[in-house]
Amino acid sequence: MSDVELAVIGGSGVYDMEALTDVEERTVRTPYGDPSDTIVVGTLGGKRIAFLPRHGRGHRLTPSEVPYRANIWALKSLGVERIISISACGSMKHKYEPRHIVIPDQIYDNTKKRDYSFFGDGLVAHISFAEPFCPHLRTVLYDAAQAAGGTVHLGGTFITIEGPRFSTCGESTIYRSWGVDIIGMTAVPEAQLAREAEICYATMAHVTDYDVWHEEEETVNVEMLIANLMANAALSKQTIAQLVPLLGEERPCDCATALSTAMITQREVIPRAKIEELGPIVAKYL
Repeated sequence: MSDVELAVIGGSGVYDMEALTDVEERTVRTPYGDPSDTIVVGTLGGKRIAFLPRHGRGHRLTPSEVPYRANIWALKSLGVERIISISACGSMKHKYEPRHIVIPDQIYDNTKKRDYSFFGDGLVAHISFAEPFCPHLRTVLYDAAQAAGGTVHLGGTFITIEGPRFSTCGESTIYRSWGVDIIGMTAVPEAQLAREAEICYATMAHVTDYDVWHEEEETVNVEMLIANLMANAALSKQTIAQLVPLLGEERPCDCATALSTAMITQREVIPRAKIEELGPIVAKYL
C-alpha cells in the first residue's frame, strides 16, 4: 500500500478533480482510532495522491475533535512523503485580503487541549521545529498557486487557536499586537505531527475574513467563511494540478531525517509496544 507520494488535507470537495483517474477509497486503521474519514486516492500527473477531509465529509468534527495523530499515521502508512494542507484563515493585517492566499513560514501555538506528539509512554523525542513548514515545499506551493492565478503571499506567522468559537475583539487586538499575520484553528498539531513522521508539510491558507479587528469590515461568521472558501475551491484544485509536475523525486530539505537525532531514550528501555505503535514512523530507526 506504500504507493502514495503526496497527500492533500482539506475540504472534501478538493478531491473532486476532473483530471483525477484510478480513484479508490482506502480505510486505514491506526493505534489512535480512525482517521477523519476514508482516504480517497487517485492518480494525477502520473503520481498517486491521497485526499483526506480534515473535518470529515459533511464537516462533522470541530478543530479540537480532529484525530490529528490518526490522520498523519494513516498517511505515513500509505507512504506519503509530502502533505499540502488547505485551510481557511482570518487575516490579521490589511494587506492580506479575503480570497488571497498565504503560504506561511511560521506558527504561533495558542491551542490548549490537543494530542501534540506521537512520543511519550516510554519513548522521548525532541524534534527541531524552528521552521515548522517545509522550506522547499512551501516555495513550490507558492509557485504553483501563482501559476494557478491566485494572489499569493509567501511567508507569515500563522497563529493557531483552540476554537471552535471565533476570537473576541480583545483577543484579536492582542494577537495583532504580537505581529501575527493570519489566524486559524488546525495548523497545530498537524504540522508538528507531520514533522515527527518525517513528512514535508506546507499550508495553502485561504483568507476568508478579517477576524473581528477590522472596523470597516463585517465581523467573521460561518456564512462569510464558507462563501469565500468555496470561491477559491477551483483555485485549490488548479494549484494541486500545477504542483504535481514541480515535485522532484528527491526532497532537498531536512524533513526526511527529522528523527535521526531527535530520539533520546536509550534503545534497550523502549517498550516493545511503543515501537509497534509507531511502526511506520520509527521503523527505519528501531
